[in-house]
Amino acid sequence: MINKAFSNIDFYKKAVDGTWLRHQTISQNIANVNTPEYKRKVVSFEDQLKDAIGRNKVALKRTNEKHIAKGSSQFSPKVLEDKSTSYRIDGNNVNIDTESAELAKNDIMYNAMINQIVNEFDKIKNVITEGSK
Repeated sequence: MINKAFSNIDFYKKAVDGTWLRHQTISQNIANVNTPEYKRKVVSFEDQLKDAIGRNKVALKRTNEKHIAKGSSQFSPKVLEDKSTSYRIDGNNVNIDTESAELAKNDIMYNAMINQIVNEFDKIKNVITEGSK
């Protein structure tokens, strides 16, 4: 039970890391809305999380300390440049309305992940406090 809880927390931590990087990237896009030739950046990490969920379903046993530990997959969100054409004369392809909507959506996702982490710790706390009775 505890191992599963910490596995969930590790998963949510990766999601929080990805949403935090996305927040920084969107903020950078907004800051450069009037920079000529600036191309907006996007962050991709959801596919890596889906892969982690799929791998988590397979039970692995570590027989040597030099083996790669279960759940230690290399998680690295990718920051990609959106090279789509711009309708602006200066070559910038940042749309402030799109970025604002993405920022709001990302904020909701970030807060949801934080709430999930808090819930996981509440479960652990309940097991400890109720188990001692």
